[in-house]
Amino acid sequence: MPESKFVNANGLRLHYLDFGNPSAPPLVCIHGLTANAHSFDGIAPKLSQRYHVISVDVRGRGDSGWGPVSEYALPAYVSDLNGMLDGLKIPRTSLIGTSMGGMISMTFAVLFPGKVDKIVLNDIGPEIDPAGLKRIMDYVVEPPQEFKDIGAVVAYYRSIYPPVEHETDAVVAEWVRTSVKPTDRGTLTWKMDPGVRQALRDALKNPPPLIDTWKPYASIKAPILVVRGGDSDILSAATAKKMCELSPNTKMVEVPGVGHAPFLTEPAKAIAEFFGV
Repeated sequence: MPESKFVNANGLRLHYLDFGNPSAPPLVCIHGLTANAHSFDGIAPKLSQRYHVISVDVRGRGDSGWGPVSEYALPAYVSDLNGMLDGLKIPRTSLIGTSMGGMISMTFAVLFPGKVDKIVLNDIGPEIDPAGLKRIMDYVVEPPQEFKDIGAVVAYYRSIYPPVEHETDAVVAEWVRTSVKPTDRGTLTWKMDPGVRQALRDALKNPPPLIDTWKPYASIKAPILVVRGGDSDILSAATAKKMCELSPNTKMVEVPGVGHAPFLTEPAKAIAEFFGV
């Protein structure tokens, strides 16, 4: 079982799960938009045979502190990661990032190239398929606020999250239990700052200016493994192919029949080989 720990960064108390093996090279895992550090519970134990695996709760999620609504954005997340590494005295690390976590990882590698060894990008790239982005925004921005029990949470995830389609209720319940917490009314609510969703609503009303994300991606020197769900509506096959063509250090593995985003237990062998486990 991982050990629950905290580190201070940018004025916040940030939580992470430590899977042990502290004398080994560090490997930091960063979850998706509304997930948390437990997203990597399936693959972290295997990787911890050779790495000191740390899985973080991004600010506003899980057991990490909450910040200002205006700072729930990529620049703050990248700064938090840098602050966490400094606080933990980790000068250089490998990264695994799912969706938003992959965006954080890519940006961090561009800004701090000397601090990154290897990167796994789980179903994300420099360009996001608009259809998938709309689907995610539709359910993230205005979700139900309470659930009567964990069964209702499972049913909700089945309606919005393609990768759980073929999983049993017991498996899905185990996966989603860390995303909710009890209320004083005996119901369950999200274990996430409502300000995260507010920040997304604000961004939809006032979209940030478009920037060229391909040029920064092409500048990343660290070896990259791209994991793509075969049915992903976020990372298109064309984008994944372009990522490999732009960077000779980039390889891709596809998980057939899985949408956004794979759990990472499906391509575990490819990830283990990438990290030499």
